[in-house]
Amino acid sequence: MNTQKNAHKEKIGFQKLIATFGIILFVGKIIAWKLTNSDAVFSDAMESIVNVISAFMGLYSLHLAAKPKDEDHPYGHGKVEFVTSGIEGALIAIAGVMIIYEGVHSLIVGKTLSKIDLGIWIIAATAVINYLLGYISIKKGERENSLVLISSGKHLQSDTITTLGVVASLVIVYFTKIYWLDSVVALSFGLYIIFVGYKIVRKSLSGIMDEQDPEILNQVIKILEENRHAEWIDVHNMKIQQFGSSLHIDAHITLPWYYDLRDAHGEMEKVIILLARNIKRSIEFNFHMDDCKPISCPVCQIKDCPVREKDFIKRVEWTPENVTSVDKHTIIEGE
Repeated sequence: MNTQKNAHKEKIGFQKLIATFGIILFVGKIIAWKLTNSDAVFSDAMESIVNVISAFMGLYSLHLAAKPKDEDHPYGHGKVEFVTSGIEGALIAIAGVMIIYEGVHSLIVGKTLSKIDLGIWIIAATAVINYLLGYISIKKGERENSLVLISSGKHLQSDTITTLGVVASLVIVYFTKIYWLDSVVALSFGLYIIFVGYKIVRKSLSGIMDEQDPEILNQVIKILEENRHAEWIDVHNMKIQQFGSSLHIDAHITLPWYYDLRDAHGEMEKVIILLARNIKRSIEFNFHMDDCKPISCPVCQIKDCPVREKDFIKRVEWTPENVTSVDKHTIIEGE
């Protein structure tokens, strides 16, 4: 429990660092925009506003996700990470729309840039800082299974890409004096930012709607398949939900019908311990024990089964298709 609390404190502390740097970088980009009058720099500054807002939202969500389960939230508060990540994605998309509006307006009205050289140095410095923060945030998020830190890191790195594009466009405009290129660059970045926002919203909605994560499902099935016991006749009707960094696994396990309650529960505990030791995430299990039926005999690998009614035919490999199916595993004789 103390380890989990310390992990939450570390995540919150790092998110505070992201929020602080977000404010500093936003101020720097606003200064560069005022100096240069560049639409491309304006697009970068708009994205930085989202960085600041999303950083504080992420801070709030991490604080809320760390709260223990209660009567109103029996599964905990981890889902809030999906909500705040979704809002962050929406804000990114809105920033993209604002950038496109400003770029189109400048193309119609016309605009002249100034002090481009100074603006290049300021924006380049923010790109380096953003990339380093984003890289650290993603690695930390992957290590601690935090969607907020991963989302923040990807946002910072996408901001780095657009910032480098802004630097490149300023260099080109500086040497060519073709000022309308600045607005065209801003438009392209606006479209890119909208796409990034869409992807973040899509991932957040999949978590809120409990969409199956193929990567997690495959990981769980691989562990079970490689370590299965003959007594585990099959595992089916599996569902995996994510609550922030935690997982909730529902599944049915088919066991020999003649097992007493203690033996059956012992086999189920072996499955739970196996998964808990091999998946580096907090997991809550809800396993239902099913008794075997005659249809299970053809796939049952217990060699000395005292009540076998049909011959063993072959071992059925556990796959996402049959493990998530509501039916017990079986095969038709002659297959």
